[in-house]
Amino acid sequence: MDNVTIKDIAKALNLSTSTVSRALRGSYEINAETKRLVMEYAERLNYRPNPIALSLKENRSRAIGVIVPQIANYFFSQAINGIEAIAYNRGYHVIIFQTHESYEREVVNMQQAVSRRVDGLLISLSSETSDVTHLKELQDQGMPVVLFDRVSSELNATQVVADNFKGAFEATEHLIWSGRRRIAHLTIPPFLSITQERLAGYRAALEKHGIPYDENLIRYGTFGPDEVGPMVDELLAQNPRPDAFFTASDRLAAGCLGALQKRNLRIPEDIALIGFTNMTVAELLSPPMSTVVQPAQEIGQVAVERLIELIERKQKAAPPSVIKIPTTLVARDSTRTIVG
Repeated sequence: MDNVTIKDIAKALNLSTSTVSRALRGSYEINAETKRLVMEYAERLNYRPNPIALSLKENRSRAIGVIVPQIANYFFSQAINGIEAIAYNRGYHVIIFQTHESYEREVVNMQQAVSRRVDGLLISLSSETSDVTHLKELQDQGMPVVLFDRVSSELNATQVVADNFKGAFEATEHLIWSGRRRIAHLTIPPFLSITQERLAGYRAALEKHGIPYDENLIRYGTFGPDEVGPMVDELLAQNPRPDAFFTASDRLAAGCLGALQKRNLRIPEDIALIGFTNMTVAELLSPPMSTVVQPAQEIGQVAVERLIELIERKQKAAPPSVIKIPTTLVARDSTRTIVG
């Protein structure tokens, strides 16, 4: 059936057009059973809202701005998939901006989003962003803002994140249970929320098992293509050297894997390795890499659902909160227990 309209759905279900319209928007004014009937019927007929008609009627752009550090990053590409799926079904289109880890570009991207009259903004902070004044000012102007993944406690906004503490704790404890004691941690800049949460989980696991925390085993950086090798060399020069590496991302873990293998170290026989994200190639590496699954698509979906609630319900929306999505440890050969 082509060009299905709200009137068609209303007539078929013997409902008013206003009831159908509110049900399709997920309005709290419509009961759950009516919403279910409308959504199922609309899906069956492949109904899609007309963003232009909606924007004219409601004086809104029906556009959402999404600012991420890098689309090529597996986590962010998956988060965007989740964001777009929900936004599309709710009648919004998505405008995506990349900061390439630059604070300056983040500010410019935010200004561009505002100039395009987006109804709300989803943002994951760049690795250079320690000052969120630009976002506070945006909120003061009435713009709905939701943060995801890389967030800031200085902003009074809903934040959707993975349970980074638990994920890091389980990764570190897994290495300890496999017999490793000197566990190096390679991570991103220390002022980022995810860095602090994962470092806290790492430290808590060490403490639980009576292993002293050693600042010399921690390395911070942006970890460009030429940065991993020298940091690996610094860690390997220690006596005793690390017997395991826990990295803040799978991309970083893959860089460590290459650097360690170039130095003729065997994984996991000489050094165990575990990452964080579970990018698709993790199980295809040699050896297959253990990792913490960061539910990127679900984080994107929850973040955009909360943003749309802010846009549509305004003062009646749920108050700002931190929403933590559980992580899962996937053990593969790179952390296998070595016997004998």
